[in-house]
Amino acid sequence: MEMTARGLWTVFHGMGFGGLYLLACSGALVELYFFTASPQPPPPAPNQERFLKAYLIAMVVLAWVAVLSGAYIVYPWYRAAPPPGVADLSMFPQHLLLSSSTTSGWHSLGMEWKEHVAWFAPISITTVAFVFIRYGRDLRNHRQLRAAVLCFALVSFLAAGVAGLLGAVINKQAPVQGGHTIQLRAGEEK
Repeated sequence: MEMTARGLWTVFHGMGFGGLYLLACSGALVELYFFTASPQPPPPAPNQERFLKAYLIAMVVLAWVAVLSGAYIVYPWYRAAPPPGVADLSMFPQHLLLSSSTTSGWHSLGMEWKEHVAWFAPISITTVAFVFIRYGRDLRNHRQLRAAVLCFALVSFLAAGVAGLLGAVINKQAPVQGGHTIQLRAGEEK
């Protein structure tokens, strides 16, 4: 079993940072929903409030790491231009997708949309964390603000989900490859 360094970074970006973020976001949505669902939610225990603040901060870090690793590590490899005369475009994912009318939509619609919608996830969850940290227990006295926090958390989850889905499908069509080969496990001899 082996993988290229670029392929490994793509796994870290998508399944590692992005996948963990989606899992964490689903937990935060549940907690925030219970916190915002009733007109007069019960006051959270001090430990619960501290935990949720730390959880949201961890989510902010995870969301920003996912988006920044995609934008500044994986994305340049995706957009790399092939040298003149190269016939095998497998190392140049964007150009590989654009080389066929059956796959060009994955770039022109899928990737162009993904690279913009992904930024909503860290921006929205940063807003959620800031408001929750700022207001803490007093957030229960601001019904509209509680609803806004829940909406921003949902936007963050949906944006990360759409970006993750598009990224997985695009990587299936034209994987980011190259770099050093990393041996994950020695193969069996026959």
